[in-house]
Amino acid sequence: MTYSDMHGRPAVSGWAVGGLAFAATLMILNGAFSTIAGLAALIDDQYFVVVRGYAFDLDVTAWGWIHLILGLAVVVAGFGLFSNATWAGVVAIVLAVLTAIDYFFFIPYAPFWSLLVIALSVWIIWAVTRTRSSTRS
Repeated sequence: MTYSDMHGRPAVSGWAVGGLAFAATLMILNGAFSTIAGLAALIDDQYFVVVRGYAFDLDVTAWGWIHLILGLAVVVAGFGLFSNATWAGVVAIVLAVLTAIDYFFFIPYAPFWSLLVIALSVWIIWAVTRTRSSTRS
């Protein structure tokens, strides 16, 4: 099944529309979880186990602020994706890339969760770019 808009642009597949809605939902959830992790790191410095000898040694409080700010931005972009606004697509791609980079450096602190978030970020980038390329005339 395909969908078209009122402006006569080419039809978009149902998979792409569903993928964009799922990507928006994942962004909201991922941003909420990052916000909670950031708050946990800010409230309790002992929440994350500090790994010795890691090349990128940041203070847990710094990770907390990074996760908090990035998480809130991801939530806003996720809500923007539901409106199918062009700015939201661009911001979502940029924030998904930043989130993947952030969690790449966070692997020693939470390996499974970091790899999962990186994989979801890559999927979000695919879903947003797939839908955007399908809606161009």
